[in-house]
Amino acid sequence: MIHYISSERFTIERVKEIIAQNMQLALSEDAIARIQKCRSYLDNKMETQKEPIYGVTTGFGSLCNISVSKEELSQLQKNLVMSHACGVGDEVPQEVVKLMLLMKIQSLSYGHSGVQLQTVQRLIDFFNNGVYPVVYQQGSLGASGDLAPLAHLCLPLLGLGEVYYNGKRCSAEEVNKIFGWESIELQSKEGLALLNGTQFMSAFGTWCLLKANRLVALADMIMSVSLDAFDGRIEPFCDEVHIVRPHKGQLDTARNIRRYTQGSQIIARHKEHVQDPYSFRCVPQVHGASKDSVAYIASVIETEINSATDNPTVFPDQDMVVSAGNFHGQPLALVLDFLAIAVAELGNISERRTYQLIAGKRGLPHFLVANPGLNSGFMIPQYTAASIVSQTKQLCTPASVDSIESSQGQEDHVSMGANAATKCYKVMQNVERVLAIELFNAAQALEFRRPLKSSDFIENFVSEYRKVVNFVDNDEIMYTHIHNSVKFISEYEL
Repeated sequence: MIHYISSERFTIERVKEIIAQNMQLALSEDAIARIQKCRSYLDNKMETQKEPIYGVTTGFGSLCNISVSKEELSQLQKNLVMSHACGVGDEVPQEVVKLMLLMKIQSLSYGHSGVQLQTVQRLIDFFNNGVYPVVYQQGSLGASGDLAPLAHLCLPLLGLGEVYYNGKRCSAEEVNKIFGWESIELQSKEGLALLNGTQFMSAFGTWCLLKANRLVALADMIMSVSLDAFDGRIEPFCDEVHIVRPHKGQLDTARNIRRYTQGSQIIARHKEHVQDPYSFRCVPQVHGASKDSVAYIASVIETEINSATDNPTVFPDQDMVVSAGNFHGQPLALVLDFLAIAVAELGNISERRTYQLIAGKRGLPHFLVANPGLNSGFMIPQYTAASIVSQTKQLCTPASVDSIESSQGQEDHVSMGANAATKCYKVMQNVERVLAIELFNAAQALEFRRPLKSSDFIENFVSEYRKVVNFVDNDEIMYTHIHNSVKFISEYEL
């Protein structure tokens, strides 16, 4: 299957399809025309304009007032890419690098960047052939875009740097030989077009958003298992309560819980307790607020991946080359911090439900084993969840409130959106683990309600889970069960 890069709005759902179905990319005719028109315009502009054009006939950053001769323009762009490849730290996961390639191709296709057609086509070749440049997570200030990581992404265009191909790490030069590719000779402005941009932030943001959508759905499912296992009440989830405070996420969550527990013998039986703890009773309000936040964040990220974000911005039809600031990551920095906080709350309340399940309440044995004392049972999985939740809270300290000036004061306010992105990525992984631990506990607790049956949905969900994680009678090694729980919810088909 082929996805054609075009001016049609690029949705998060379409990104998901491209990745899930392993689609190939190709430029539409209108994208080709836009790219070529912009490049031709820029070439002609350089021949006729005497005034310097930032990044095209000048140096970069605080060196913007130093002009560069026509003969040195190609070397200027190559020097830019080489000198800016200063990334350190952990490598960016290849699944995120693939998204970076997709986002960069889309951004360049709008015809406001002045790149050569062959440059964009080579990025498409990387994507289509599974050639993923080695990119590092640390080094970007989130303005002027993601300079360091995008430099690593684009080094292989020049036959430099390293890539992964067929699971093997090798030099870009080796990959060029495999495919018979010639290194790209960058023309004026191209290095700047490749490095200025928000594709590191937006790729991480897209990955995190796709993961967040899974986690908010799974949180409702897993909570429903916990609710029945805890012998919880269904009344707090009735429509009447939520219609008088009609936040969409709140209403949706309450309806999900009612649907997942419908037909349960446990939920329908008489309750001795008048009300449940907040971690059960307030789930529509908590999960719902996270859902509404994720929906807003999606709108911002979707706008970003449909944007030209390099600098200067070229407008052939208006005969304008404008040095401005579309590379500034503030819109992403704010929502990536917000996304981390919104999803972290799913883990925060999940760990509290796990704690309630092991506390020896409502007829459940202490630590969910029949012979506590001799057995520690599910005591320590809750410790693990608590540890993860604490770390997640630390990761939710906003990056977007920070700024450190760079480039001799020329770039005196930056977004730190790249740090927000990598923190958010870790939060998504952490919350997935906490939810997996809740399911581990909830499925165990449910067995102590037998012979009563839960709903068809919950029984089927737990039955699928039991194919990878067994009931624990007596103490045994637990980390394998936790790891298998994480794998189960990461792969569960929603």
